[in-house]
Amino acid sequence: MSIEWKGIFPAITTKFTANDELDLPLFEKNLNAQIAAGIDGIILGGSLGEASTLTNAERETLVKYTVEKVAGKIPVVLNIAEGSTAEAVKLAAQAKVWGARGLMLLPPMRYKTDERETAAYFKAVAASTDLPIMIYNNPVDYKIDVTLDVFEQLAAFKNVQAVKESTRDVSNVTRMINRFGNRFKILCGVDTLALEEMVLGATGWVGGLVCAFPAETVAIYRLVKAGRMAEALEIYRWFLPLLELDLHPKLVQYIKLAETQAGLGSEYVRAPRLTLVGEERERILSIINTALANRPELPDYLSIGKLEGVN
Repeated sequence: MSIEWKGIFPAITTKFTANDELDLPLFEKNLNAQIAAGIDGIILGGSLGEASTLTNAERETLVKYTVEKVAGKIPVVLNIAEGSTAEAVKLAAQAKVWGARGLMLLPPMRYKTDERETAAYFKAVAASTDLPIMIYNNPVDYKIDVTLDVFEQLAAFKNVQAVKESTRDVSNVTRMINRFGNRFKILCGVDTLALEEMVLGATGWVGGLVCAFPAETVAIYRLVKAGRMAEALEIYRWFLPLLELDLHPKLVQYIKLAETQAGLGSEYVRAPRLTLVGEERERILSIINTALANRPELPDYLSIGKLEGVN
């Protein structure tokens, strides 16, 4: 199995009904919009997908449903965020049975592993499966830094192929390339740093606001990779107030509100999260609605890959 690990990979939100059940029709509506916009892969059950609140049965439903709907057009990747090495290994095996083509793998949850333990955890999961793996490196939120020395150990595993780079230090892109060349594909995982990291050599973008604005996100990626920086910057500067919603602890609520305003989702979240109310909701709505009222006209970005070798 292989994944190119380049382009736009939405960390798609999980849609719920008012009764707190999976809303598969609404999920499909958003998924179809993502595919039409030209995304390159889809990630299920990430932080933005409210991973910690999903049951294993719901993960299975989401993976199988998505695999059926994408019909091979793009790879379906399942996030693994477990507290136990054994559970992570078990979920990796299940993901393959369900039809996932790859895994996004977080460090262990709840217990803050040291470097030796972090490496052992990743190596145990990688050794248990032949699915391609993208390591999710987010020491800001998850308090565990996947260091260059850990990646040195992981380089021995052919299926560990990429990193979701969320250290919030753009220099880490250059550090990774200087140390490993193109051994690991690098996908930016912080919306507000995506353009900068792609210029430095990142091959893709694991996006959050792409859930509400797929066309603009894909357009920026393709324009940057085609060297059309002025056009990319114009869209990116418009996008930045929205992209900053990805940096808040309530990113799920903020992005789901953006999806709702864009006609691609609903505000329903799963407890302990609660939907936004009062001044906070009005403030976020103002940011979203201002952006929608000034939405830029996009160039024919879907043709860029064919004409200029982006994809």
